[in-house]
Amino acid sequence: MDTLAPDQATVTPEPPQQPPPPPLSKNAQKRLLKQQRFEAKKAEKKAQLKEHKRREAERRRREWDEALEGATEEERSRLIESRRELRRERMEKRSEERGRKLRRLEGAREGGQKVVIDLEFAHLMSANEINSLCQQIMYCYAVNGRCEYPCHLWLTGCGGEMGSQLRRILGFDKWLIEKEDGSYVEALQDQKENLVYLTADSENVLDVLHQKKIYIIGGLVDRNRWKGLTMKKAEEQGIQTAKLPIGSYLKMSSSQVLTVNQVVEIILKFLETKDWKESFFHVIPQRKRCELLSRDSSEKTM
Repeated sequence: MDTLAPDQATVTPEPPQQPPPPPLSKNAQKRLLKQQRFEAKKAEKKAQLKEHKRREAERRRREWDEALEGATEEERSRLIESRRELRRERMEKRSEERGRKLRRLEGAREGGQKVVIDLEFAHLMSANEINSLCQQIMYCYAVNGRCEYPCHLWLTGCGGEMGSQLRRILGFDKWLIEKEDGSYVEALQDQKENLVYLTADSENVLDVLHQKKIYIIGGLVDRNRWKGLTMKKAEEQGIQTAKLPIGSYLKMSSSQVLTVNQVVEIILKFLETKDWKESFFHVIPQRKRCELLSRDSSEKTM
């Protein structure tokens, strides 16, 4: 076999690089700074709560040791047996609740409202943002399991870095949800006519949730950097779009873009109450709400 000269050697082309994200506007920078301050305050409160729990555990342990130390042998036996009985009761209660949760989720798989979280945007997010999204998904699954009328959740686009991060979640492989490495279009190609992408950029206002429809939520952190991205994606794929009727009930202090877990929570609350106003006020934090709008006045301004 002939040997190629150095100048004839095959050169492997470098993979195309992703375009850099568009620069942040001044308003976006202010929102980002505000969000960072909020996250820092949230982390501080979490640390304080953790310390409080540690001190409470130490206090209870100290009181228990003191109770045993001053008790007779018979009293000590009764105290220990009483404590064991309380632990058994707690374990039985947790086991019963897990059983009810599994039955609810199995029922949702058979006939619940289908909700898809689209995870095909990992290449547009930083490592911290991907981690934040994973935390939101964990919260979605936890809240969904506690609801009396849970959704049947789908995670699509679970390949690559996003899938790697999700699989690090303890117990993720046992979650009662659908997990697809491919897109929702591939996974639900026989139901494409029922796909509805929820995006604040849509002109279609969602009045009710239809059982046959499959609602898609974009798994993207800091969407202010990528305005119109999910709308454009849905249009290119030829699927329906809609937006939650937030503007019909309240005025937001900033944009109407919500986190993934907030959208899931709103859907779950609406399935329970059939009331958008109650659902929004139950989920959307006060700091994001500017004022309440009456239904009549909002319809005149739309």
